[in-house]
Amino acid sequence: QVQLVESGGGLVQTGDSLRLSCAASGRTFSRNVMGWFRQAPGKGREFVTAITWTEIAIYADSVKGRFTISRDNAKNTMYLQMDSLKSEDTAIYFCAARNGAAGALVRTAANYDYWGQGTQVTVSA
Repeated sequence: QVQLVESGGGLVQTGDSLRLSCAASGRTFSRNVMGWFRQAPGKGREFVTAITWTEIAIYADSVKGRFTISRDNAKNTMYLQMDSLKSEDTAIYFCAARNGAAGALVRTAANYDYWGQGTQVTVSA
């Protein structure tokens, strides 16, 4: 059974940092595009960032310069370092993976085949 499990969410204050992790099991994603999305209350799922297996990354404009995605293929794990957090970053954060090796970086949730259950990030003013 393929699983993606996020961890590291929590309640922080504006300007603080958090590091999210996404641990994959059931198969290796070492050559798959993986990404992070988020969903705030009452809003749709929003692209945050994605990374190829060679660590080429793209970011949403809203997080560029503040968030950093990375991955450890040996551990089948992906990370999201979030710095200078703002109240508008409050959301449930989901990790996702595309099926197929060496795919293209994409920003659309429908292009991702595997999803975690999400971890809550709350940033208080």
